Amino acid sequence: MERVSVYIDGENFYYGMKSVNPMYTDFKFDFKNYINYITKNRKLITIYYFVAPLKQHLNPEMYKKQQKMFSRLQKEGVTLILCKRTKREQEDGTESHKIKEDDIRLALQMQKDAYDNKFDIALLFSGDGDFIPLQEFIREKGKRMELVYFENSVSIGLLRSCSFKCYKIDKKILNKFFLREKAIKKIQRKTN
Repeated sequence: MERVSVYIDGENFYYGMKSVNPMYTDFKFDFKNYINYITKNRKLITIYYFVAPLKQHLNPEMYKKQQKMFSRLQKEGVTLILCKRTKREQEDGTESHKIKEDDIRLALQMQKDAYDNKFDIALLFSGDGDFIPLQEFIREKGKRMELVYFENSVSIGLLRSCSFKCYKIDKKILNKFFLREKAIKKIQRKTN
């Protein structure tokens, strides 16, 4: 049975959802069931989620929602890899925050797992073209990479480099795997 490890680029996933509908949020996406759906008949080894925590003092409500998502993911067996969020001043004097280290941490983890023979297939949730060399490395190690992407936020080069399965997330998939409040409460009851 093929072994699959999952690597989710949290920031890329968030903006991918926004490209489908600005009202969507990753806080309510059912990653576990979606991953089970696309990895059926294969052995799921691990799921990594690479993300930077929001700043509580900047937006307490969003921070609370993200913390609930983190808690839910951890209870479902997802390994959170927390990265840095740095402040940048824009030309107009406003501040923005950018995630740092997420791509390199994801790439290093996937390389380490490939080297340690922890998977046969790496399932990458990202459309970032910076991962093309990672795909090449995985192939050299005798492994395969499959890609989960959003149509409006994917590098054509990354799609072309991925010679195996690719899964496009569109509005239909998002609606199918969007957690409604009732489902979230049910998950919370199960894991408590």
